Amino acid sequence: MTVTVRNKTPLVVPPAIRRQAGLKSGQEIEFKVSGGVISIHPKLPTADGEYTAEQRRLIDAQLADGLADVDAGRVHGPFSTHKEFIASLHKEAKKLSRNKTKRSA
Repeated sequence: MTVTVRNKTPLVVPPAIRRQAGLKSGQEIEFKVSGGVISIHPKLPTADGEYTAEQRRLIDAQLADGLADVDAGRVHGPFSTHKEFIASLHKEAKKLSRNKTKRSA
């Protein structure tokens, strides 16, 4: 589809093109220009409006716990091959089976 650019009228994206792109009425969009090409992208929501302050504090605390585990070396991997990964799984499974107590029948 072709549209003619005129000085006195704004550039209009035809309804058929908006439908194909999945753009909805009232949706925010961003324009980006690179090398003479204009790209139109839907504006992505920010995390600020997605979570309450309490939820963000909880998420930040959980991330800090995870990073502390990484710093303390309580993680496995990375593995170069799938065989290394499987060997690590078997090693950890053996540790778990040794720690189990036997139940009497």
